[in-house]
Amino acid sequence: MRSTMKKKGSYSAAERAELWGRWKAGESLSDIARALERMPGTIHTTLSERGGIAPRTRTRSVRALRLDEREEISRGLAAGCSIREVARQLGRAASTVSREVNRNGGRVKYRAGSAEKRAWKQGLRPKRCKLAQHGRLRRLVAARLSWQWSPEQVSGWLCREFPGDPSMRISTETIYRSLYVQARGVLKKELLSHLRRRRVMRKARTQAGRARTTAPIQGETSIRERPKEVDSRTVPGHWEGDLLSGGNNSHVATLVERVSRLTLVVRLKGKDAESVRTAIVRHLKRLPDELTQSLTWDRGSELAQHQQLALDANLDVFFCDPRSPWQRGSNENTNGLLRQYLPKKADLSKVTQAELSQIARRLNQRPRKTLDFDTPANVFNQMLR
Repeated sequence: MRSTMKKKGSYSAAERAELWGRWKAGESLSDIARALERMPGTIHTTLSERGGIAPRTRTRSVRALRLDEREEISRGLAAGCSIREVARQLGRAASTVSREVNRNGGRVKYRAGSAEKRAWKQGLRPKRCKLAQHGRLRRLVAARLSWQWSPEQVSGWLCREFPGDPSMRISTETIYRSLYVQARGVLKKELLSHLRRRRVMRKARTQAGRARTTAPIQGETSIRERPKEVDSRTVPGHWEGDLLSGGNNSHVATLVERVSRLTLVVRLKGKDAESVRTAIVRHLKRLPDELTQSLTWDRGSELAQHQQLALDANLDVFFCDPRSPWQRGSNENTNGLLRQYLPKKADLSKVTQAELSQIARRLNQRPRKTLDFDTPANVFNQMLR
């Protein structure tokens, strides 16, 4: 059966608007291709030319001639009217109409459609982006991106570092555009590999929920019994934790302090309750007692020995409600950041504790938006003092 898909070619303005609208709404390449009756490869080519970033909608100046006015000019010239007569009918200056006619072939060759297309084409004014104009800013942004900072962290850090210098400010979106729209040519494409999500195109965030089965925990204390001071994040020493999985059934434990967002990454010999409890206690015992008040965990069976853990580490252990990972949101977000260093398919059993500590150190030295772009390490050190 012959395919009804259109071959590769130019898009109409309506098709292009629909393409970018569907992409921004999170639709897949296949869905967009079916809606526009195009091959998926054609859609991918069009999107990748701009790194998945939709072009800005062009607007016309209120002083510029409109298409209907150009059509009136064309009809007036065909009827033998003078330039002044046409201008008077339009309510425009005679010089405006005269220049319009002269730059589009004169009285004999003037056509409204071709004049309109030429006006849009000539109206393009390529402007060098801020990173292309400011070398020092470009070098700072490139350096921080190579340290695995996100564009948002770079932007926030610049605001804190140079509060009185507007030339050293840049928005998150401008950094993304300079990375993904390579026609700008200001940031090397290799820097894309340092982003948390190493996509070749920017994609809209879509919501996808998955039900998670959980093993029953005996004698657990619900998060609903946790003191209000923990929820308010006003008192330090309350932690959130979970396991981060890798290839070959390997895991590490991650602990995040709720006030400072300081992260500990703990190497595990196995996922069994004994190994998890021993490793967590060993790391928490290195901290001052006032900074180990409680631990909030998901409902995984790896923390079946939570009562013994509470005695060994001298803290309270609370468990989230079933299928409610958002109740330990700081830990969930941090695990997402750690994927930049510990991909899903990586065998975590081959990573040493020294390497995990180095990863945690790098993460703790990255500015966070939730901390007003201060770093977890700096906030935690202030708590220690």
